[in-house]
Amino acid sequence: MDNSHSLKRVVVTGYGAITPLGGNAHQSWDAIMAYQTGYRYMDRRAGGIKSRFFGLIDDELYLKFLPAGIRRRLPRFAHLALIAAREAMEMAFGNTSLAQYHAELDRGAIIGTGWGGLDETVCNHDKYRSSGLGSTFGCFYSMPSIATAACSQLWALRGYQNTPAAACATGTIAIGDAFDAIRHGRATMMLAGGAESLRTDTAVWNIDVLSALTREEQDITKASCPFSLERNGFVLSEGAAVLCLEDREIALARGATLLGEITGYGNFSDAVDFTVPAGDKLARVKTIRTALSQAGLSAGEIDYINAHGTSTQLNDRNETESIKLALGEKAYSVPVSSTKGYSGHLIAAAGSFESIICLQALHHQIMPATHHLKQPDPACDLDFISEGHRPASLKHTLNLSFGFGGANAALVISKGAL
Repeated sequence: MDNSHSLKRVVVTGYGAITPLGGNAHQSWDAIMAYQTGYRYMDRRAGGIKSRFFGLIDDELYLKFLPAGIRRRLPRFAHLALIAAREAMEMAFGNTSLAQYHAELDRGAIIGTGWGGLDETVCNHDKYRSSGLGSTFGCFYSMPSIATAACSQLWALRGYQNTPAAACATGTIAIGDAFDAIRHGRATMMLAGGAESLRTDTAVWNIDVLSALTREEQDITKASCPFSLERNGFVLSEGAAVLCLEDREIALARGATLLGEITGYGNFSDAVDFTVPAGDKLARVKTIRTALSQAGLSAGEIDYINAHGTSTQLNDRNETESIKLALGEKAYSVPVSSTKGYSGHLIAAAGSFESIICLQALHHQIMPATHHLKQPDPACDLDFISEGHRPASLKHTLNLSFGFGGANAALVISKGAL
């Protein structure tokens, strides 16, 4: 490729998701519009787990589109990633030939995960310890890049490849990295997103013991209630969400439907603590301002913010203050919501799923409400859309993701003049 040209515009031409809310992206959006929750009560005291609400995908996964040689080597998180990626590819290309518009070495994949195939690795370890023989695919189960590799093989994506592992900010970072690759001419098409599946007692206990998961024991409306005075932790969910990004000129030339445009990206680190957000909020503020600056937007031009909004005491207050510091007085006039009250926390897939929410909000011209926000925390004093979904004229949205380890990422996703 010729990398000497000016910066490229990057558009979204497809997306896919599988979450506890639905088997595809549109089902998940419809569930949110119907104020449904994707998680349920589960008593896991036998495993030493205190949390009582979890978001699981109960339906059998449809995997017949995967060749057996790939399918059998993949842990569950990667199966979910491939299902989401297939939806994104079908939406983007349908019957159009991928090779006709994007050379093999110009198309790539970035599928991130926080904990990868931890469930399968633990089970394989137990099997090995008890019998002296584990699965011959054990190496692949514990390979964080296995979903990226599988996408690359399935669609011959022989260009730029990466696998970010940045906990809850992973999906947003994957999209931002892909945006940068196309923007700077290192690729013309990228699959980007995240996937997570943590179902075993060991994997869940690892997070539960940190007191990060919700401690609500009965009332589902208090299990995940971002920015509420009653919040006490997040609901752990599984799922995957993947976007197809393309060079705008190529997408237009092939007659693709442009679903939105990535116009700005920011990524800065707290570098303070593994779980506690930095009190000075410098990195979060810089992350937001960098995304806006790259998009060429002022604070007043953002129409909607999809917040990280985990329903934890520390994050929600810190995030509220970070938005106010980044946007100044304009922060009070920008509607904000968290959609984790519907989906639970998809960990590595959270940012990419919430990017899809931003795209759907732009398409439908409606902002989803913050679910279960009945008693707002006075310290969380922005417009968190508590009264119900709100119609609006939307051109520019901001998606925020913050993760364990101090990872902070933001994307500006625009409707613009496509």
